[in-house]
Amino acid sequence: MPIYEYDCLSCRRSFQFLVMKREEEGDLHCPKCGGMKIKRIISRVNYHASEQDRLAAFDPKAAKEDAFFRDSRNIGLAAKKRAKQMGVDLGRGFEEKLEKLRTDPGSVIRDSE
Repeated sequence: MPIYEYDCLSCRRSFQFLVMKREEEGDLHCPKCGGMKIKRIISRVNYHASEQDRLAAFDPKAAKEDAFFRDSRNIGLAAKKRAKQMGVDLGRGFEEKLEKLRTDPGSVIRDSE
């Protein structure tokens, strides 16, 4: 049961519709103007990279955009990459602390007080 996005060719409004049955698409109309001239559009898609893929692609020397630093999944990536290059196992304690930081970055400040 996908949610499709459409453009109304009459009023140029974009809208979404949950398609329960293929037949329902034939009766679809624009919720703004009621127009029946609509066109299905391609929605944005997301790709989820695994931790291992992200680690393999990570280049610590490359310039980083602001979005990199806003993504809490990147916390500890440099340390993990370096440890892997050196063949060092950082242990379960490191992984647990890293996961805590990624899910609740503010915990570092609270725990140090």
